[in-house]
Amino acid sequence: MTAETSQTLDRGLRVLKLLADTDHGLTVTELANKLGVNRTVVYRLLATLEQHALIRRDLGGRARIGLGVLGLGRQVHPLVREAAMPALRTLAEDVGATAHLTLVDGSEALAVAVVEPSWTDYHVAYRAGFRHPLDTGAAGRAILKGRSLGHDASAADVDIAFALTHGELEAGASGAAAPLLGVTGIEGSVGVVMLADAIPEQVGPRVVEAAREVSEALR
Repeated sequence: MTAETSQTLDRGLRVLKLLADTDHGLTVTELANKLGVNRTVVYRLLATLEQHALIRRDLGGRARIGLGVLGLGRQVHPLVREAAMPALRTLAEDVGATAHLTLVDGSEALAVAVVEPSWTDYHVAYRAGFRHPLDTGAAGRAILKGRSLGHDASAADVDIAFALTHGELEAGASGAAAPLLGVTGIEGSVGVVMLADAIPEQVGPRVVEAAREVSEALR
């Protein structure tokens, strides 16, 4: 005998699985077609999941996995940080600047891991837990660049997929960051922040390399 199940719960879990399998999110119509239900059902499912931060909707209305999914497993966030730390340490030492891993949290960028260089006389103090809008600062702008690339990005596109900023989050500080690509269910970036009028030319490609290393560690 088949055990009795909850149709609503089943649909909600299917929504999460569908969103976890895409990097660019899905619209209500796309979800309705994939689930074989009407749009009203999908709106209710998304509203409930959004209340628990399990999904989020971007400015274009596309649904994406939310960071609440990470909170379901208390060890997930530490594991993400742990996976990123080797690449962040090497990046900080190579560049001589504070390196960070930043993830999307709703409409904001959230720094979840920070490594400061050991050999510099001075560097920018940047703390895990720091938040800022996605459209401000190199970390957030890199994430938005990653969204625009999509699945069809060429190797050449990926190699130049980094963002450079100056003075947007802190006067006198410049930032460089590159998006995490190909990591299901996670949107983020890896970058550095330094006290400089401009980012040295070699730093952009270096953060792309570090972001690629972190992406591979998280897959």
